[in-house]
Amino acid sequence: MANPTSTPPKGETARLFRERLVQALGAAGLGRGELAARVGIDRSTLSQILSPANDRLPRADTVAALAAELQVSLDWLLGLSQEQRKGASILLESLQFRPSSNTPVDEGLLRWLDEARGYKIRYVPATLPDLAKTRAVIAHEYQAYVSRATDEALTAAQDSLAYTRLPDTDTEICLRIQDLRAFALGEGIWQGVGLDARLQQIGRLIALHDELYPSLRLFLYDGRTHYSVPYTVFGPIRAAVYVGQMYFVFNTKEHIRVLTRHFDDLVRAAVVQANEVPKTLAALRDEAKGKA
Repeated sequence: MANPTSTPPKGETARLFRERLVQALGAAGLGRGELAARVGIDRSTLSQILSPANDRLPRADTVAALAAELQVSLDWLLGLSQEQRKGASILLESLQFRPSSNTPVDEGLLRWLDEARGYKIRYVPATLPDLAKTRAVIAHEYQAYVSRATDEALTAAQDSLAYTRLPDTDTEICLRIQDLRAFALGEGIWQGVGLDARLQQIGRLIALHDELYPSLRLFLYDGRTHYSVPYTVFGPIRAAVYVGQMYFVFNTKEHIRVLTRHFDDLVRAAVVQANEVPKTLAALRDEAKGKA
């Protein structure tokens, strides 16, 4: 359910990664050249990774090798946890690196969703929740893909919504309120989406809340005080973190617990609780109309 079209905000994941890598490097007492040699990369590559001008994460195997050599956990290094665990508590063998399909329909994510049926799904989308997107919004996001991309993405969204409508499903979604406002006003990546399309999308979010609440709950958190990469926790089975053209897939209880706690922190810190979302959406709809 993580969306491959963008990651919020640009470069933030890489910045957190750089800061923590420098911190771990200092704590280990290693020079950059020595660390590069131990990990098996060129010193110039490490310098590029640490450059403030770099807004991309290195390859997944490089991230894992750095974490292992510096004896820190991957979730801490990626900024997903404040807990800098070491040694045997780092369960690197529990991690899988899975390239995203780079298409509107990711069969792996759909399979994981099906395997987690009956468990709570916790979801931080990259943009808007996939299951709620209208055709116009999907067409805007996938305009650079092949001609069938919109139809494929719409089918995937409908499949996710059908899953959410099953009797025993329990889904929580956390979204930055700033991202929702940017959509309503047609800012950022949403430039070019017409007012009517944005109003229709907001109306769909309200309608889905009215239909599915409380089995589907949307929480809005403040991006100025909290940060999250896009990820999904599939009950106690696994968690998939989208970090740019690939997923970090965590399978052990320990890592899933860390990401679940992170999600629950977002819920507790939400500035708009689930039952208040329709009122907030209506206010954003009025604001969008007023600025048109």
